[in-house]
Amino acid sequence: MTQSTYAVRGMTCGHCATSVREEIGELPGVRAVDVDVPTGRVVVTSETVLALEQVESAVRDAGYQLVR
Repeated sequence: MTQSTYAVRGMTCGHCATSVREEIGELPGVRAVDVDVPTGRVVVTSETVLALEQVESAVRDAGYQLVR
């Protein structure tokens, strides 16, 4: 298992967190997604390291922006 932390811009509420959690959670190998709305921090636990492009695409699909 591996844990990666990302910063996401644009989240303002619980619904935002749910959207991000669901989109990232659909990526292969993802076991858990923890979202902290006030800080924009997203911690992903997965079987292997995820490609940044995959995470960025999932965040974009949720309607938000991954901060690089």
